[in-house]
Amino acid sequence: MSKQVYTAKDISEILEVSESKSYQYIRQMNKELEEKGYLVCRGRVPVAYFQERFFGVNAGETVTA
Repeated sequence: MSKQVYTAKDISEILEVSESKSYQYIRQMNKELEEKGYLVCRGRVPVAYFQERFFGVNAGETVTA
């Protein structure tokens, strides 16, 4: 089963940034999701939303190099 949410540790590994920077990104994305009416979990962000915001990939699309 693949992950549904990323933690700060996951994001720091993917983006090669510090965990504190990852938490800043998570807070920003969770704020955006709350403004859209979604429920959020503190310290976690949905994988689909993370990919959309950072890489411009919508759910269901694949990333090719």
